[in-house]
Amino acid sequence: MGDDLRAHTGSVPGMAATQNLGRLMVSAFLILVLLMGTSCTQRSRGSFTEYLDGRIPRLMNQYDVPGASVALVRDGDLVWSEAYGYADLEHEREMTVEDVFRAESISKSVTAWGVMRLVEQGQIDLDAPVQHYLGDWRMPDDAGQEVTIRRLLSQTAGFPLGPIGVEAEYEPGTDRPSLRDYLAREARLVHEPGSGFLYSNVGFNMLERVIEETTGRDFAAYMADEVLAPLGMHSSSFAWNETLRPQTPMGYEQQGTPVAPYVYPVKASGGLFATAEDVARFVGAEMSGSCYVHTVLERESIHTLHAREVDISGVYGVVADSYGLGHFIENLPGGRQAVWHGGQGHGWMAHFHAVPESGDGIVILTNSERSRPFMAHVLSDWARWSGLGTVKMGRIIYATTALWILIGIVALVSLWQVVRLS
Repeated sequence: MGDDLRAHTGSVPGMAATQNLGRLMVSAFLILVLLMGTSCTQRSRGSFTEYLDGRIPRLMNQYDVPGASVALVRDGDLVWSEAYGYADLEHEREMTVEDVFRAESISKSVTAWGVMRLVEQGQIDLDAPVQHYLGDWRMPDDAGQEVTIRRLLSQTAGFPLGPIGVEAEYEPGTDRPSLRDYLAREARLVHEPGSGFLYSNVGFNMLERVIEETTGRDFAAYMADEVLAPLGMHSSSFAWNETLRPQTPMGYEQQGTPVAPYVYPVKASGGLFATAEDVARFVGAEMSGSCYVHTVLERESIHTLHAREVDISGVYGVVADSYGLGHFIENLPGGRQAVWHGGQGHGWMAHFHAVPESGDGIVILTNSERSRPFMAHVLSDWARWSGLGTVKMGRIIYATTALWILIGIVALVSLWQVVRLS
């Protein structure tokens, strides 16, 4: 029987290849279903965290993410955290909630709190030219008087992104440029101040100089005393010290190459080291609705940080509607608003999302550059559970799925051409 079947199929050219093509199309459909993920309806916290305990490892495996730490905020309080995967693949060290991550550009939101603290104290005017607070360091451009504190915080000052990647990294403990040298090299206007949104690390690092000149203190020390400690972020720091090394996971590039801990020559734009629980404590403090609890800033100051300053278009406009002061802003279904910030460094990704009105928030920290679709899935699950409907970061899922469909179509067309030629 089997011999007869083989003889029969062999007598019809291309039939076996056509059957294989059919199986491949079915497989592609199943892969698409897996990529779209399962839905997560609104549920209790206990069942949702149980859901995450199953969901997150599957997503990490799907997107090849070595390790992650996740925390939830409900009614303004840290209510749950968990770590998954590995902090160090080579040595098989498992991730823990005590591990300290590079928080990358989440640093900008925290820095904005440090600036607003000085605004409340009357030491800084948001609409004053930044030159008033730079001491003997002079802005190199004639338009420097148009660069205000507000424009630096809202990414409308006109400064460039600045160096990123390996050119901005230094091994802890080695010599690196001073903040003054960094600004002398990078602080140059590339757009007219106030003309629109232009994401810039340089602008936030100028705020580091503002804080140091205004307070007469080291930036990291000021932030530790005035923001981090009052918020209960006792495992976090803007300054590297060797006690962090055992608690800091390895980072991993797109190709999986490990990246040892590093520091930047500047701190305000991306220098924060933090646990997911500590970032969640910061997120809890961002709640300005019924869950507001006074810690560092008055409620009105938090409203100012979260108020729209500039609309966003282009790539950033896919996942956000506008930018406030150190925060991306998203308009949610039903008229509510979310504030968030993400960050990506060499081997690291970080993200928090918060709804100040309802008290809901989530923090996702990973040690991999491959984490964006993973984060998008988790954020979408959280949004449904929280009753928010959708968040714009979920669009990354569709973009990833579309890419895989395109790859699948190209593969199927190529296979069909081979079948025809055969």
